[in-house]
Amino acid sequence: MKAIGYQTPTPQLTDTSLLDIEVDKPSATGHDVLVKIDAISVNPVDTKVRMGAEPQGSDYKILGWDAVGTVEAIGDKVTLFRPGDKVFYAGDLTRPGTNSEFHLVDERIAGLAPRSINNAEAAALPLTAITAWELLFDRLNYSDDSQETVLVVGAAGGVGSILVQLAKQLTQLNIIATASRDESKEWLLELGADQVINHRNPLSEELNAIGIDQVDTVISLTNTDDHLDEIITSLKPQGRLALIDDPKELDVRKLKLKSISLHWEFMYTRSMFQTDDQIKQHQLLNQVASLIDQGKIKTTLAKHLGSINAANVMEAHRILESGTSRGKIVLEGF
Repeated sequence: MKAIGYQTPTPQLTDTSLLDIEVDKPSATGHDVLVKIDAISVNPVDTKVRMGAEPQGSDYKILGWDAVGTVEAIGDKVTLFRPGDKVFYAGDLTRPGTNSEFHLVDERIAGLAPRSINNAEAAALPLTAITAWELLFDRLNYSDDSQETVLVVGAAGGVGSILVQLAKQLTQLNIIATASRDESKEWLLELGADQVINHRNPLSEELNAIGIDQVDTVISLTNTDDHLDEIITSLKPQGRLALIDDPKELDVRKLKLKSISLHWEFMYTRSMFQTDDQIKQHQLLNQVASLIDQGKIKTTLAKHLGSINAANVMEAHRILESGTSRGKIVLEGF
C-alpha cells in the first residue's frame, strides 16, 4: 500500500524530508479496526515528530494523527464498529500514523464520522476536538452551567477554533479570545468568541482596554513561555492556567503567590498508557459528530492542499512551521 514516511528525522524541512513509499497492508486483530483512509489532516505534532523521532521497529516512520475513512475489516474483539462504517479519529502516537492508504486504530479511540459534512471537513476535527474537549471538561471540569471568564491565548489555531465553539455551545463561559490578524479576529467572533484581543500587545493592557481587570482561567494554546508573566498578571488569585504546548522553560514558582493551579492537556495520554477510560475518546467523538450534524458547531477546515502525497504533506509542514496557520490543513485521497 502507498504511504508517506521517512528514515531520518529532519529538524529543518528539506525537499526529501518525507518520501512516497510502499509498505505492507496491515491486518486487524483484537480491538483494532482496519480503515481505508479517505482524508487526513496535518497537525503541529506531525512536524515535531518529524524533527526528532527515529523509526522504531521498521524502516520508515509514518506520520499522521488525524483521519477519516471507511472500516474495511475488524478484529475479533471489536464491538463498536462493523465493515462499511465511516469513522474519524486522531490515532495513537506510539503506532504508525495515518499517512497511508490503510491504517489500524483501536476502536475505543475512534468515533462515527459526522454524516452532514464531507471527508475533508471531517478529517479536520478529531485531534483538535479531542484536545479541546478533554481540556474543557476533563482537565478544567467545566459543565453546562459554568459561568467564568476565560481567556484563550492563540485561539485562531486548530485547537482554539474548535475549543471556542465547544465552550460557546456547551457552557456559559464568557470567552475572550486572542488573535493578531483582522481575518482571524473576525473568524473567532463568528465561531462564538464574546470578545477578541491582540496577543501581540501585553495581555493585561488589552484586557483593561475592554473593561476587564482579571480573568478566572487562561487557556494558553501557543507560546506560553512568551506570555507567562502577562498571563499571571491577568489571572485572578486562585485562578487556573491550562496549556497544551511545550514551553522550553516554565517557572511554576511564579504561580505560587496567587495560588494559580496548572492544568496540562495531552490527548495521547489515554492511548499511550492504555488507560481504563480510553473509550471516552470514542464517546466524545460521537458527541462532536452529533453537534456537527445538528449544526451547532462547524468544521475548522481552512486549507485543502490536494491529494495525499509527500510533496503536499511537506507543504503542510511548511505552513505549520511558519506560525501563520489558521484552522486546519487537510489532504484527501491517494
